Amino acid sequence: MIELKNKDCKVGMDAGELVSFVYDGHEFIHQKGSSGWGSSDTEMFPIIGPVDKANFRVQTPKGEAIQDQHGLLRQIPYELILQTESTGVFAKEYTAGTKVKNSKYPVKSTEPFMDWPYSFRFEKSFGLKERTLEIVFRISGEKGMPFMLGYHPAFKLHSSNPTIISNDQKISLDEVLAVGSRAFQVPNCNSITLQDEKQITIETKGFGHFMCWTEVKNMVCIEPISFYPYAVEQKDLDKGFQYLKDYAEFKVVIKPSF
Repeated sequence: MIELKNKDCKVGMDAGELVSFVYDGHEFIHQKGSSGWGSSDTEMFPIIGPVDKANFRVQTPKGEAIQDQHGLLRQIPYELILQTESTGVFAKEYTAGTKVKNSKYPVKSTEPFMDWPYSFRFEKSFGLKERTLEIVFRISGEKGMPFMLGYHPAFKLHSSNPTIISNDQKISLDEVLAVGSRAFQVPNCNSITLQDEKQITIETKGFGHFMCWTEVKNMVCIEPISFYPYAVEQKDLDKGFQYLKDYAEFKVVIKPSF
């Protein structure tokens, strides 16, 4: 566990995963062991969404790649590369064609391994400034590599009637629950506020959209995404790709407000 502290704000990270964000004694992050989801955050890369109905294959300019839901990045461990009082930086590296063990096999998948025909480096940095947490994702690798990126944090709910506010839209927890595993789409949006017992705002740069997911009433995932995967059939998931130039950078800023 690595901790960043600034006055009455504290952030906890465990192997690159955001496991705690406490401001003035209030925990905003879903805790492992609580019902709903076994993680507290993760990344979706190089694809977002399921591929089971496409035989776990995704089309790329270099041919088919074997992927499972939300991509192979989450199966690769982070390495801590920098730590200061206010910063933590983690990285993952992947070499094209390397087989990555699929933890969903054999219970939820027919594919024991995943692969990707491009090499890349993926950095995730945490920076704590007063009561604001800034998370930056930097992607470098082969020029022209197709990819999507989604960030998947889970927020702990403290009240029975939380509200998600996007632009002029108010979304209830029941609306998110009703959509189920597909996740509630929030298109063309760079900022969302979760109004609960305490309020927190998630601002983004580079993503462009959100989706919201939960199957329980004690947490909700508010996920910045570059593409909503259910906009196309699984066999056409490649239509949601963007293509790497020299590098790509995405940012998420989390701000509590009391």
